[in-house]
Amino acid sequence: MTRSHGAGPDPVSAPATDRPMLVLVGEDGNAFNVLGKARRALRLAGRGDEWSAFVAEATSGDYDHLLVTAMEWFEVE
Repeated sequence: MTRSHGAGPDPVSAPATDRPMLVLVGEDGNAFNVLGKARRALRLAGRGDEWSAFVAEATSGDYDHLLVTAMEWFEVE
């Protein structure tokens, strides 16, 4: 399948660079800190409206689930 120039990204296979950057290396790993940094990253990326969906998913399990969800939603460093 080919695309013409100027076509937008395929929503199913969008590149990882479309995910906001979230720096966690060397930061406080407390769950509330991770959530706060994620919220700020979404706002800075102009995607603050996605916060409710992210926090609902991220807090629906244990700490490991929070981190997995963050890695799915963000480009984590």
